[in-house]
Amino acid sequence: MSTGMSIDDKYKEAGSAITMAGGTPVPVNETLIKLLRYYVMEEELDFVIAFKGRKSQTLDQLKASTALSEEEILAKTDALASRGVIFNQPNSAGVMVYRLLPLLNVGMFEYTFMGKIEPNSRNREISALFHQLFQELTQLVQQNYDHIMPFLMKAPPVDRTVPFAGNKTTGQRVKIIVGKSLGAPVERIVPTQEVSALIQKFDEIALGHCFCRHHKDLTGQSCRQTDLRETCFTFGKSARYTTQHGFARMVSQQEALQVLHRAEEAGLVHKAYHPNFDSQKDETSICNCCRCCCGNSVENMIAPVINATRYLAVIEADRCTGCGTCVDKCHTGAASLNEEGQAQRKADYCIGCGVCAYFCPENAVSLAESPRTVRIAPRRARPGA
Repeated sequence: MSTGMSIDDKYKEAGSAITMAGGTPVPVNETLIKLLRYYVMEEELDFVIAFKGRKSQTLDQLKASTALSEEEILAKTDALASRGVIFNQPNSAGVMVYRLLPLLNVGMFEYTFMGKIEPNSRNREISALFHQLFQELTQLVQQNYDHIMPFLMKAPPVDRTVPFAGNKTTGQRVKIIVGKSLGAPVERIVPTQEVSALIQKFDEIALGHCFCRHHKDLTGQSCRQTDLRETCFTFGKSARYTTQHGFARMVSQQEALQVLHRAEEAGLVHKAYHPNFDSQKDETSICNCCRCCCGNSVENMIAPVINATRYLAVIEADRCTGCGTCVDKCHTGAASLNEEGQAQRKADYCIGCGVCAYFCPENAVSLAESPRTVRIAPRRARPGA
């Protein structure tokens, strides 16, 4: 498989296997190789390369593909899982499956910064390398904007917005406007639309740090919106994985709901994630996202923001006083004030998160059912910018 290859060549081959594992593809360049040296030891390279072309394998399959003993395989999978390189959890049939994780979305980056890590020189170097990689990806997208943007804009939604349910000033529930023509087909299962109900679906809930904000902290670019850090939830077998390897801690439903309340007070948007972007499957995690740090936010995006939502904000003009609260709180720039000084929203940018409805002091914002995918392209950089 990799006999006779140099260590450098093996790292390139391992990088190729990780890039092919899914998530967000990254070029196998010098920055990636530098990062991989922190995550994959030289004696583990052949094992990682064995996943190329088959990213998920059982123990018996790994015995055949690596020629290692069960004891050796378990030692390597446990070590690599502790660094977020391998996901080691049983499938629905109870069979243990070992899956090679990508670098990004969801993989080494997320699991590294989900756990509490010390701001030492090693971790700052890892943070700086990820920052450099993000800059390189931004440059790659911008340099090939006309060629790759049409392709990227057709990708499936990465996450799903779960809206706020109430108004902060009145304590009343946000008014939901149901359009008859927008109703879901009877046979289609509508994913859970209230974050509290979503939490109550799961007995196993783990809480970790927001990896985006945590990473920004270590690069000296702390969040401008909130000091909250422990706001990232994983559920079920993802919760078991993150807690077993020290990336998160198990919490009760009650503590989870308390964290969500604090997140709403900070104006953080609830984003749910599903296996293989399939919202018919149970959620694997929830992020509570800020405007400035989240990789899927308009202020920090490399590739397009692609979000699934079921709602659209509707502003009641007779109640709006033009205070601008919705403009200040909007995550996507969908809200603005018109020439008359009243709030308006740009439908193509509205992800139906309900942040505007929550904070509006006049309770002048409702949510209309409008199932759709919101696609927001990054701005094209000006030459020389």
